[in-house]
This record gives sequence, structure tokens and C-alpha cells, in this order.
Amino acid sequence: MTIPIHGWSLDIDNFETRGTNFLDHNNIGESDIFIPVTIAESRIRGTELTIRSPRLWNHGQAHLAYSNQMAQAQGAFTGGLIVGPPPEPGWGALDHDQRNTLNAGFNATLPWNAFAAINVYYGSGFSNGSQGIPGSAYNGAYLPGHTSVDLSAGKEFREKYTISLTALNVGDSHLLIDNSLTFGGFHYDNPREVYAEFRYRFHY
Repeated sequence: MTIPIHGWSLDIDNFETRGTNFLDHNNIGESDIFIPVTIAESRIRGTELTIRSPRLWNHGQAHLAYSNQMAQAQGAFTGGLIVGPPPEPGWGALDHDQRNTLNAGFNATLPWNAFAAINVYYGSGFSNGSQGIPGSAYNGAYLPGHTSVDLSAGKEFREKYTISLTALNVGDSHLLIDNSLTFGGFHYDNPREVYAEFRYRFHY
């Protein structure tokens, strides 16, 4: 459902997706070698909200996207090379399951054909693959939440040259976002990354 409000745009949707023989991937031990695996049933359901502003102060546009989502699976392994016991009976969280995700930012058009943008990302934490394991650093059902900030700025020259500089995760946060040895393996968010870009627009 889309609702326009004085130049603002509000989008709301609710969905549920179910599948059989859901395809995932399983790593061998603690290695970076993955093999495909399928699970008997899956369901992914959620509610999403997106807000887009009109042009503000004649220089930019704000945006916000929020998702509340649940990703679950149940049943036996139906394919792949699986070593170990089957999952516990009933619905369980997939390693992709993160209940709350938020992106908010502002894209600005500046004088002299320059532009800049900021985006803030928040995730409430993915499912904890080490829950119940003695000695685990995290005991809850989900890993801790994480926030990162991205910045970019650039300038256009003579309508066909563009240069820009982008900094991802400017706070240089470093934390665990996935610790599921059952499916995904250990993943950490990337440290601060900075890159420059040059674009040339051909005439055609």
C-alpha cells in the first residue's frame, strides 16, 4: 500500500513466503568451503515500511526503510552432504533471521554540481548459532545489534566527468554478525573501507 502525504511517500507491505526443499549452504567444519543443503520447509514473513521525502530545502531528499522479518525452517535435511544430527523438531531460526533492520539517510544536491550522502544502517542482530553451547560468548537467541554509518561525496564536471569518494563503516566497528556453523559460518562486518570513483559519460 502506498500513501502520498504532502509530497512524502509512505509504502507499507506485509508478506509471507513458504517453500519446500529450501536451499541454503553448509560449511565444512570451520572452513570457508561450503556445500549446498536443502531443508524440508521454510517460511519467511515480515512487514516493511519505506518513507521518501520530497525535495527538502531544494537541496536533497531523505529516506527511511524499516523491516521486521522472521526467517525460519523446520523438518529434516532433504539434500546435501550433511554430517551430524538433524535440526530440532519445530520451527527454528535460519542464520539469515534478523528481526529488525533499519536504513535511514539523506542525499543532498550541492552547489557547483556537487553532491553528498549519508546513510545509517541498524540491524538488531542475527540468530545466535551458539545458543546453549557452554562457554559461548553470547547466550541469547540473537547476537547483539550493530550500527554503521556510510558517507559519500562527489562532483560532476562538464556534464560527462564525475568523481566521488565513499567511506563505508566510518566508525570502524568490528563485530560478529553471524556465528552459525550449521549453515552460514562465522562472518564479521567489514572494517572501514574508503574508495574513490571516476566516471566518464559517453555521448550516445
